[in-house]
Amino acid sequence: MSDYEAVIGLEVHVHLATKSKLFCSCPNSFGDAPNTNVCEICAGMPGVLPSLNRKAVEYAARMALAVDAEINRHSRFARKNYFYPDMPKDYQISQFEEPLCEHGRLDISVAGKSKRIGITRIHMEDDAGKNIHPQGERISLVDLNRAGTPLIEIVSDPDMSSAEEAVAYLKALHAMVVSLGISNGNMEEGSFRCDANVSIRPRGSRTLGTRTELKNLNSFRHVQKAIEYEISRQSDLLEDGEKVVQETRLYDAARNITLAMRGKEDAQDYRYFPDPDLVPVDISEEELAGWKETQPELPQARLARFMKEWKLPEADAVLLAADPHLAALFENAVRLYPESRKIANLMLGPLLRQINEQGLDSAGLKLSPEALAELARIIDSGLISAKIGAEIFPELMRGGVMPEDYVKTHGLAQVSDSGAIEAAVRKVVEANPAEAEAYRGGKTKLISFFVGQVMREMRGKANPAVVNEILARLLGS
Repeated sequence: MSDYEAVIGLEVHVHLATKSKLFCSCPNSFGDAPNTNVCEICAGMPGVLPSLNRKAVEYAARMALAVDAEINRHSRFARKNYFYPDMPKDYQISQFEEPLCEHGRLDISVAGKSKRIGITRIHMEDDAGKNIHPQGERISLVDLNRAGTPLIEIVSDPDMSSAEEAVAYLKALHAMVVSLGISNGNMEEGSFRCDANVSIRPRGSRTLGTRTELKNLNSFRHVQKAIEYEISRQSDLLEDGEKVVQETRLYDAARNITLAMRGKEDAQDYRYFPDPDLVPVDISEEELAGWKETQPELPQARLARFMKEWKLPEADAVLLAADPHLAALFENAVRLYPESRKIANLMLGPLLRQINEQGLDSAGLKLSPEALAELARIIDSGLISAKIGAEIFPELMRGGVMPEDYVKTHGLAQVSDSGAIEAAVRKVVEANPAEAEAYRGGKTKLISFFVGQVMREMRGKANPAVVNEILARLLGS
């Protein structure tokens, strides 16, 4: 790969969190019974007239404001003609020559280096339905609940040159859409997904190579793996004297390869023409001014504020600032117990571990800021150890439980009585004479062995500071 460099552009599709679909009043909700949120309009019946959801226009404009894009006060919809079985109209309503937004930018950081990624355009469109292929059956089913769901497509300039840059750009966009409240960003549900256009060229060349499009990548890990594989595949082709074919490819995560899906269409293949049923989208000066004034705090601004106001290290602040729900939990807890580093440690340790293990959505966490603040306080006071704090976290995540009451009710309070601890320490030292002699002979790392044995003897309730103090005294004598 040393003789080639990659050129990568991303097309990111974001489901907008409006209550209804883009051109009709059907509910815009995920997980309902198949074909229950469908009407004549989103089913593509002849003779119906679509009506634009104005909230979707606001959400699209808010995304444009977040990336400093130019918002066109006058835009219009077009019909993008192609046939798929899950597209009931046989065309998609999108925007082509007159999109809502153009010429934005987003700054990313990879390995400590900043880079500006241009954003070509942000346009609105409606989504297709969903094909379902029951395993073991020779049939395919179509669920039209998703047909007509409002989308924005964020098209980047081909400014990225590695899979790492592509993932950094995606993560930054994802944090923005969630912070703006315009999408839940759920990648497993398809609310945030991307197509990656990948090509390579001789290093230093300004001529673009033939690109392939990787479709519907719905996790950061898959984006990285798919792009890395595609760069390697194209490089091998050119080194063997073969040509890269312009086509659409799918990523097979199980085998970590990309597979040809179909020939890649160009814009002319879609036969765009202005939609005759929809009037142009006009945005007033008053609307635009109102959206600007009510923009939520964006992740980058929140990151800078967390580092300045709460004195968090950048690595911690990045994780907390990227998610508005975690950020709110953190700030509300710190206002109750102003030990920001200790609150952050609980969130980035046991809280994130529970979120990952249980597959939880940060928007639906039942852990209250009051419980989080109280947990930090009782650990600081010595009522419980940090270890016990981590162990009771699953109970706190269920909601309605306050840590101090729970600890006292279940007999989990930390033992700091030096007499009781010294008795346990003496018992452990006497039971392990060889290890005690080795420690006295210079193998001081054995202290962790003794601490572990004492904690086991006292069922994890002993105050670690007192344990270490008494062990040092008795083993040193």
